[in-house]
Amino acid sequence: MTVEITAEIPSATELVELYRAVGWTAYTNDPEGLVDAINGSFDVLTARSADGELIGLARTVSDGRTIAYLQDILVAPDHHRRGVGGALLDEVLHRTRHIRQLVLLTDAEDAQRAFYESRGFVEAHDFTPNQLRSFVRIG
Repeated sequence: MTVEITAEIPSATELVELYRAVGWTAYTNDPEGLVDAINGSFDVLTARSADGELIGLARTVSDGRTIAYLQDILVAPDHHRRGVGGALLDEVLHRTRHIRQLVLLTDAEDAQRAFYESRGFVEAHDFTPNQLRSFVRIG
């Protein structure tokens, strides 16, 4: 499958359709908030099929030097397991290579863990030589 990864801000309609396709209703229930969040991101990468359809997106929030947070990485369900997510994450890794820390939160699914570990990520409690802690507060 040919996929083009580009730094761009998709249209509001495309964003809502993609986030709806993956069931992320916290975003789709507030389309204006979704657009604002995307516009306020450090970097937004899209994956488009050969015919130009938006099939994936990754976005980071960052100070550009010491920390980058991979806020979202999503791929339309019809395009799962075709390398789209990996291509997006590889480009995020390339664009943040000069930033000291790249962090993320994700679901506690084995497939998620395997995907991120395949790109060099380590769960905070498994980090060595000193164990790390991660905390979250969702309001």
